[in-house]
Amino acid sequence: MKQDETTHSPAAATARPAFDPFASHQKIIVRGMKTDINVGLHPWETHPEHPTRVIVDVEMYARCERLGDSLSTIIDYDPIRALVTRDWPKRPHTPLLETWAEELVAFCFADPRIDACRVSIVKPYIFPETEAVGVEVFRLRPPGT
Repeated sequence: MKQDETTHSPAAATARPAFDPFASHQKIIVRGMKTDINVGLHPWETHPEHPTRVIVDVEMYARCERLGDSLSTIIDYDPIRALVTRDWPKRPHTPLLETWAEELVAFCFADPRIDACRVSIVKPYIFPETEAVGVEVFRLRPPGT
């Protein structure tokens, strides 16, 4: 009987294991980032001189047995803050919040230690009868990355 070559290949042996919900993880949180971006489908949201206020939350999950106690072991959340609060306001109009959320997910996965992340982006008070509308995604690191 022939062995499954994909299971026993050198690449499979070095591939990152899938997210294990039973493993210990550290959750890195960046909550309540407020910034103004050019986003939305409604006519009043398409004027670059009137960007839309958004509130962004990010949670990243990194496998660990205990929290790091040195700068070399921590997950730095400052690049996420800089992307959202400094870079995003300079961008051209993008119709969907989902586009911004998926970009932020990819940015989080640029750190190979991140196994999963959650991104929430809401537009507060966009409609008088709502506190906020938006999108939230939870993503696991794609296999083999």
